[in-house]
Amino acid sequence: MQVYFLILYFFTYGFLGWCTEVAYATAKQKRFVNRGFLNGPVCPIYGVGVSVVIYFLTPVSGNFFFLYLSSTVLVTVLEGLTGYFMDKIFHHKWWDYSNQPLNIGGYVCLIFSLVWGVACVAIVKVIHPVIHNVLAFLPVTAGIVLVSFLLIILFADLYVTASGILKFNRQLEMMDRIAQELKTLSDKLGESIHENVMETMELNEESRRRLEERTAQQRERIEGHLEEQRKRMAELKDRYEELLTQRPKVARRLMSAFPGMESRHHKAVLEELKMKIKGRL
Repeated sequence: MQVYFLILYFFTYGFLGWCTEVAYATAKQKRFVNRGFLNGPVCPIYGVGVSVVIYFLTPVSGNFFFLYLSSTVLVTVLEGLTGYFMDKIFHHKWWDYSNQPLNIGGYVCLIFSLVWGVACVAIVKVIHPVIHNVLAFLPVTAGIVLVSFLLIILFADLYVTASGILKFNRQLEMMDRIAQELKTLSDKLGESIHENVMETMELNEESRRRLEERTAQQRERIEGHLEEQRKRMAELKDRYEELLTQRPKVARRLMSAFPGMESRHHKAVLEELKMKIKGRL
């Protein structure tokens, strides 16, 4: 029964956390934003965080100071580990507290940790007893069926989201490669033009005439090579623009839900995509 209730707590507080995030985003951006890592109306970090606090700290809830201090530490550790491992797994930094004082790696900061501590005390002392009593009214059989259904939906959502992020990462990698090749071709083209101009400037008229006679064929080959480079650059630019307009649904939602999201390996390309979505390009 303990595991049964913990799972119910997870989905309940995950949903309430999602509602809180949506309300905050609506007040800040004046529009609906599906906040959270998953597509569905649940924020797993809230569900896990509150469930862990309830499980470990309810027995000591009589000691207000210890409850607050322990809640602050537990939630901070959970938020830090979640941010760190999501960064390592998906190569994106989903939130960043680097501009806040006393932060650790941008994953956690003192101000938000103190706020989470107050919220957890309020949940344990005031909100959770009401939530538990409401969930206790649910018949166990119906609850098990509901939990089973919600778990299936959750794992399906995790799979779709993870697949979407990995696909998006491949798109960013391809765009980054194209950008690098464009830069290389542009540099080569510029160097070729520079060398030809400098050689022409350094030659007198008679030498230039003899050089032109001797190297007519060579110049044609060079011009042909330059034309190939220009065509290749045009193809790459077209492909880059095509990729720039291809934004998978999961990627669009996540960039909207996490406006501070940064790519570890393709930062410039991701920022360009964000600007494209905002209509600045």
